[in-house]
Amino acid sequence: MLYAVIDIGSTTIRMAIYEILDNKLNLIHKRKYTVGLASYVKDNVMEQAGIDKACEILNSFKSFLTSFNIENVSAFTTAALRNAQNSKEAVAEIIARTGIDLHIISGDEEATYDFIAATHELDYHDGFIIDIGGASTELIRFADNKIIQKTSLPIGSLALHTKYATDFLPSEEEIAQMIKEVHAIIDTAPEFKDISHAEICGIGGTCKGARALYNEMYAQDDANETIPADKIPEMISHFTRGHKLTDKDITTLLKTVPDRLHTIIPGMVIANEIAKLIHATAITYKDAGMREGFLYTHVIEG
Repeated sequence: MLYAVIDIGSTTIRMAIYEILDNKLNLIHKRKYTVGLASYVKDNVMEQAGIDKACEILNSFKSFLTSFNIENVSAFTTAALRNAQNSKEAVAEIIARTGIDLHIISGDEEATYDFIAATHELDYHDGFIIDIGGASTELIRFADNKIIQKTSLPIGSLALHTKYATDFLPSEEEIAQMIKEVHAIIDTAPEFKDISHAEICGIGGTCKGARALYNEMYAQDDANETIPADKIPEMISHFTRGHKLTDKDITTLLKTVPDRLHTIIPGMVIANEIAKLIHATAITYKDAGMREGFLYTHVIEG
């Protein structure tokens, strides 16, 4: 069976097509548009231009699926629309204009799907799973392969960039402002209380980009999944506006994070502050996330 999943996020709108065979997922095709829907939210309202952009891309996906007679499709949106005051109205308009049934996924559901997908790939059973999105950060504390706590924190890479940065790369002063906001949120989060050390599994685009950037900067194999925590501040500092970038630096950025040039550093700021708070020694990236968790839950096991 072929099954398409469309994910409307704060930074990107993605479609992934899977072959489901013997209760296993095989990704056979994916496509992505970098839209930055979070930037269309003004005064907590999704602007019409953002709704129009979402409809344009979803209709493009629908046309592609129709061409290949792929009828099984699910679509969902996360913080991109969930946090807007007019979320219900925006979703209703998108459904009416595209014919695609679109669901608003709560932060709690998002965290659950992330956990289910990531634990299929993890080789340890206790720690944190983090997914740093454009408008929110999904956080899961787990032990013995069971969820202990799950939270959606209202901090994201695109939101931080939009609020504080005045160019693609933030300055030291702008990073300091980002750190202050991150701490205002994570310092009061109960999930981080009384933790002397925990492992971190990172999923999603920000952690994927950070892994690719680390591997390129430090001459690691492309298959390496681990980012040592003590290297993250070095990476942030290296790509701070004001630090003179060489041609090699620019090539590294364009090669590894072409769609996240403006959000990778704010995203790594969030990752770094969480890693410091829980004394993590590394962040391990796993290429599994909400789309896979959604399919495991509703299609394979449902």
